[in-house]
Amino acid sequence: YVLEQASEEYGEQRVEKEGMTIYTTLDYEKQKIAEQAVVAGMPKVSKYGGSNAGMVSIDPKTGEVLTMVGSKDFFDTTIDGNVNIATSNRQPGSSFKPYVYATAFKKKEFSPSTILYDLTTDFGGGYVPNNYDGNTHGPVTMRQALANSLNIPAVKTTSLAGVDEVINTASDLGISTLTQKSRY
Repeated sequence: YVLEQASEEYGEQRVEKEGMTIYTTLDYEKQKIAEQAVVAGMPKVSKYGGSNAGMVSIDPKTGEVLTMVGSKDFFDTTIDGNVNIATSNRQPGSSFKPYVYATAFKKKEFSPSTILYDLTTDFGGGYVPNNYDGNTHGPVTMRQALANSLNIPAVKTTSLAGVDEVINTASDLGISTLTQKSRY
């Protein structure tokens, strides 16, 4: 990854032929632990249908990257092991929900105490999301829905807040990969 970044910034000729000294913030001891953690976590990943995993750890005080594991096995082509999933665009899943609720909270009619109904809902076109636990929970506050990562209320909140507004909030907060609005 570092060599790719250096090639982009300084050119492949300089990196490959002329040579460079590159210093990183990676911590070798922590890197070994991270690699072991990814492998150790694979049974749980596999249980939920996944075939690969990655990990990045960052020092929250400095922003320095301490470890980066791009795949459980770089050489395993059956899982696209040589693709760095730590830097690849991935489906954000529940990590996107705070953007949804933040957008809703910008509107006067919504607050963390606003009640939503966590009930099976067809959002059109046969799209009927489920919660991770397979259950519905009836009336819940937006606060509870976010804290419990409930999918149905999150989709309802996206609809109430407006898809374009949610994308704009995410963009304002630095998310730069939401470029295909028709897909959302």
